[in-house]
Amino acid sequence: MTQPKTSENALTELVTSRIKEENPRNQEILTKLVKHLHAFVKDVEPTEAEWFSAIDFLTRTGKKCDDKRQEFILLSDVLGVSMLVDAINHRTKTTVTETTVKGPFHATANVYEAGENIARGNEAERGEPTVVRGRVLSPDGKPLANASLDVWQSDDIGYYDVQDVNQPSMNLRGIFKTNANGEFWFRTIKPAAYPVPTDGPVGELLHASGRHAMRPAHIHFWVKAEGYQDLVTHLFVEGDEYLESDAVFGVKDSLVVPFVKNSDPAQAAQWKVGSPFYYVQHDFILAAQ
Repeated sequence: MTQPKTSENALTELVTSRIKEENPRNQEILTKLVKHLHAFVKDVEPTEAEWFSAIDFLTRTGKKCDDKRQEFILLSDVLGVSMLVDAINHRTKTTVTETTVKGPFHATANVYEAGENIARGNEAERGEPTVVRGRVLSPDGKPLANASLDVWQSDDIGYYDVQDVNQPSMNLRGIFKTNANGEFWFRTIKPAAYPVPTDGPVGELLHASGRHAMRPAHIHFWVKAEGYQDLVTHLFVEGDEYLESDAVFGVKDSLVVPFVKNSDPAQAAQWKVGSPFYYVQHDFILAAQ
């Protein structure tokens, strides 16, 4: 007896046979999406109630997205998908700065002159002053002038400006340009470890998985230079307790750097910060296009 085309054993072939995308890459992606999704459903054998619960989860994930928060990126992050995509796309780049997740909190920022302070409002008074310096280089060590560094971070208690109505707009984020020697520097405050948002569907997922929501303290960088590939990365604070259990799996050893405490008033005056302050030195090496 011939199996019905909509039986569980025949349905996958029926669906994939109707994919008529002209672009070969799109054809491949759509076909494999159907095959893997159907294989997952056959393996799990969800009840109809469980399936509708999954649909509701995805619906609420979409509704949680707006111009200040991207819940789908967060979902990708906590499932390790963002870092898997990162690993696949940067397999052979061993001589350049390692990449990591962009995260859900990148937003528009002001352009600053070298040495300006991106910490404003109460955070500037309350946080621990920090100086970040470095260069942007090519793989052969050539300084890259006029490279752009888009920087963003949490405050000293773990909140981004887009999460906190008490912070000024565009707080703790800014865009800087390198000088003729590829150098940059800016002032900020030492970032804090923080939980990813748990007031939405992703928080429910973490709770159901028995996982904590914490990310180790870090500063985000999105570095661009003409003729080179964009670099999206972090600098993590050495010694943070969550380096080995980052909720989004984003830590790479080469991105963990010392935030060196300095109590010399003369050096504090040189860098135009209070004493004591933290000092961070790091160079970014970009891959050629």
